[in-house]
Amino acid sequence: MDMIFKCKSVFFILFVLVLTSCKSTSEIISFRENTCNFSSAEQTKIWSKAFDEPFRVLSIDNPTDLKILTNVSQKVNFQKDNKDLKHFTNRLYSTVIDSSSLGVGIAAPQVGILKQIIWVQRFDKDGEPFELYFNPKIIQYSKKKQTFREGCLSVPDRMDVLETRSYAILIEYDTIDNTHHIEMVEDFTAVIFQHEIDHLNGIIYIDRIKK
Repeated sequence: MDMIFKCKSVFFILFVLVLTSCKSTSEIISFRENTCNFSSAEQTKIWSKAFDEPFRVLSIDNPTDLKILTNVSQKVNFQKDNKDLKHFTNRLYSTVIDSSSLGVGIAAPQVGILKQIIWVQRFDKDGEPFELYFNPKIIQYSKKKQTFREGCLSVPDRMDVLETRSYAILIEYDTIDNTHHIEMVEDFTAVIFQHEIDHLNGIIYIDRIKK
């Protein structure tokens, strides 16, 4: 009888240890998922201010900033209800609509976060809304080109005429609800997409000016 009691006690202790271990592992996984692959330095930057406070926009005039702007960004891996991602995208939106910026698009590298995230103002839609895109990629360019004056929040006090942008592009991207889309975009909105996706590849628009 005593032996049976001891065996049951040992089994109960082991069972509790297994449950505790599983809970700890679950908590670790949940924490890691919540980071959305943001580094600790990026998390610090993201949470340094409130969700409606803009970031400082990096400038090509600053050598340290330029090194970041010319790096290739990483793909975003989604997790449900990711707090880091929501806070970051809200602050990125606040940055592009900030009165001191007045941009029509912005990419995450422009605020020092090397992730494939952009906001684009859709001039081809009613109300010209800003929309959020993850992992955008251009999969087809039209042969027809268009000419537009371009500026950039990261290139202060300068605008240039580019004749190399395609009139229409076929793009694929993910949205905040983790759904994948393919879409044809034309005219000036296509220019914005090409400009912002360039940023994700470490390219600044002045790199595309004909010499």
